[in-house]
Amino acid sequence: MVVARWPMWAPFTGAVWGVVYAVVQVVWVVSGTDVAWTVFSGPQVQVGLAVCGVIGAGLCLAARQGSRAVVGAGLALVAGVFGLGMLGLPMYFVTIVSGAGIESVAELVQVVVNAAGAGLMMLVGLSYVRRLRGLCPRCGQAHAATTDGRLAYPGASVASRRVRAAVYLLMCGILPWAGVKTVWMLGGDALGVTARAWGQEVEAGAKGAAKALATVGVDVTVLAALLGVFLMLGLLHRWGLIFPRWTLLLSGRRVPRLLPLIPAWLTAASLSVYGIALLVIAPLSAVGVLPGFEPVSPFTTREGLTWMIEFGGLAFTGLGVGLIVAARSYGRRTRPVCATAGE
Repeated sequence: MVVARWPMWAPFTGAVWGVVYAVVQVVWVVSGTDVAWTVFSGPQVQVGLAVCGVIGAGLCLAARQGSRAVVGAGLALVAGVFGLGMLGLPMYFVTIVSGAGIESVAELVQVVVNAAGAGLMMLVGLSYVRRLRGLCPRCGQAHAATTDGRLAYPGASVASRRVRAAVYLLMCGILPWAGVKTVWMLGGDALGVTARAWGQEVEAGAKGAAKALATVGVDVTVLAALLGVFLMLGLLHRWGLIFPRWTLLLSGRRVPRLLPLIPAWLTAASLSVYGIALLVIAPLSAVGVLPGFEPVSPFTTREGLTWMIEFGGLAFTGLGVGLIVAARSYGRRTRPVCATAGE
């Protein structure tokens, strides 16, 4: 299979991606299209990203032949740069699913191509480091066979009790945030915000599916958080490895390993960074170290807005870190090895 041979095609694909990425950034600069990268924007930022793309392409080509640790360090660095550029991916996912519309297609493209670049650089770096250690670049085991043979997958298993307990605890982080939103949607008042004021705000900003869900008391962001919880549960339990009976035609088949891992890793990093930032900013603002938040509609007090920001930080941190812990466990439990590794 092509996917199983990723150590062979990933460096070349990463090099092509780096060149294309650089060209896209230069085209945006020449055409005067200002496309933000995280919170930064401007032609200087885009030129810098183009340079990073070229460097990434060169490192991928060097990884095909070289044997120096500096190449691995460089790949890790550029992967981090592109990883920062994909932090807005979960927000775009919620926007698209809810039908609210996309304000800037170019910025969505920026986030998506950064996510692709981060993934490719990490793959190339992983296979490169394994080769430096004398291991198989594909499975990470010590054997002399080629990397294009059959893969052997482990049997279905459940995450350890310790991992499950940690993830369940992190899931609880969404309860204050989701609880307050649910109170508003069901007609109650909380944090100085009335249900009527919240409903008017939702009606003014929601579109498509988000507006339809709001009419029946469902907040689209809470629904998206529950999808994250569902993904975490799948990463922990056996039905995330073998399709259960309710999947009908797929029942009993092995779940493709990357099917849950790709969305988990793509969303985990950005949610974690965003959530931790909110957890730090909110209390510092409350005690006066940072300027206090001015209430914006529908909030009427600084305290109410500060508490909601803190609740959001708990929710996003819980979802992000929980996905990291669950995905790490799932990746270890499902990691295939070359069939010849045990011979």
